[in-house]
Amino acid sequence: MKYNNPIIVSDYSDPDVIRHKDNYYMIASSFNHFPGVPVLKSKNLVNWKQIGYIFDKLPFDKFNKVCHGEGAWAPSIRYNEGKFYAFIPFPDEGIYVSECTDIEKGDWSEPWPILEGKGYEDPCPIWLDDKCYVVIGFVKSRIGFNSKLAVFEITKDCRKRLTDYKFIYDGHNTQPTIEGPKFYKIDDYIYILAPAGSVKTGWQTALRSKNIYGPYEEKIIMLQNDSKINGPHQGALIDLPDGNYAFIHFQDMGVYGRIVNLEPVTWSDGWPLCGSVKDPLLAGTPVDSYDYLVDKESNYDLLMSDKFKNDKLSLMWQTPAYLKEEWYKLDKGLILKCVNDLESANSLNLCPNLFLTKINAFSFNVSVKIVLSLKNEGDEAGLCFMGREYAYISVKRKNNKNYILLSEGSFNNQDNVLEEFEYDNDNVVFNLYFKYPGVYKFGINGKKINKEFVGLPGRWIGGKYGLFARGNANSNGFAKFNDFKAVKKDGK
Repeated sequence: MKYNNPIIVSDYSDPDVIRHKDNYYMIASSFNHFPGVPVLKSKNLVNWKQIGYIFDKLPFDKFNKVCHGEGAWAPSIRYNEGKFYAFIPFPDEGIYVSECTDIEKGDWSEPWPILEGKGYEDPCPIWLDDKCYVVIGFVKSRIGFNSKLAVFEITKDCRKRLTDYKFIYDGHNTQPTIEGPKFYKIDDYIYILAPAGSVKTGWQTALRSKNIYGPYEEKIIMLQNDSKINGPHQGALIDLPDGNYAFIHFQDMGVYGRIVNLEPVTWSDGWPLCGSVKDPLLAGTPVDSYDYLVDKESNYDLLMSDKFKNDKLSLMWQTPAYLKEEWYKLDKGLILKCVNDLESANSLNLCPNLFLTKINAFSFNVSVKIVLSLKNEGDEAGLCFMGREYAYISVKRKNNKNYILLSEGSFNNQDNVLEEFEYDNDNVVFNLYFKYPGVYKFGINGKKINKEFVGLPGRWIGGKYGLFARGNANSNGFAKFNDFKAVKKDGK
């Protein structure tokens, strides 16, 4: 069997992966979207399904509002002595840790701080000689510098920091913007795999030493070279049951976000070269396709559609601020209440009660059936595509009548209504037609609207699309969404 890259056409940014027994588990960044830090499972590293999230809320009040680009950055996952650990950085608050004993059930603890303060990112632990160490990177916008890595020691149970951090590597001269470090102990060496360069055009670097504090040798182990896969870096080195290794990493594709690719690994002179290796002295190149590295069939897949028949929200949905129970109800459909939020009245991107899902294909069509119960002036419900520039189609209550609105907006600006007309019906089907390389149109009851929009990413995330209801006052109005259906289409 052969697989094709990308293995996941979806924004699972900064993926980290471990093997536990016969299963593989991935976690990824979630930024300001909740629930936070998704957990995925695979049998073969190619087909994945989501099995949960690590947290619903955090001990930070600010995420009651939309904070674009903040939140959980580049976490790592490890297993030690019967427990899974997730190390999660928050660029303005510090490094936090969550643990669980049963990753399938998702009994993750409330995260606790292990290093508080601004500017720390990308932590990863390693247990060596009855001790535990953590490597971190630095966020220049918060702490004034980057391109350095540091290590500090913590207790084996990850509950207490024992030392201050100590710089162990400076990449300014040869590995600028080095970040995202991941610790591994293989044979006699301690390895740190870390991306350098830039997100869109960077590369993957490996460091190695026999001492946790260095000095470290360095080697670039993967470059774009003649591949179409740009900036192939930041991910996980994964040990396989047959003694070989694999490497999973992201690729920045603009509105699609940081999609996920899988590479074979070839060892040469003690260095893990990732991708296709033509010369063992040089860096590897990302592969377009390759034989399955774990020869198992699997029907795992990521959700794109929802009939809203369960008593809990599907894992495909997130909100850009803490999810609140008073926003919605599941009752033979998703009932969204027309919640009043003054800050987002003229800017949908600031609306905390957007129910959003990730792009999961290069081209796709969406339809959703809506039963309207708009009661008050300003009650509104609709379908949106969200990024730093965005658009949405909605039904809004005005002058005791319903109107369909086609609107657009952007971060830091008020929204504009492009089209508006009366709609004398309490039932509507809204459509979204999205095609590669990232343009989209809306539709009403299966009929396309001519206006075409260019999809753009958000702040550190890919574009997302989804559902909303809102109002201008405390309203008992609502909309019931039924049969949210997304279908992959040909395109790329």
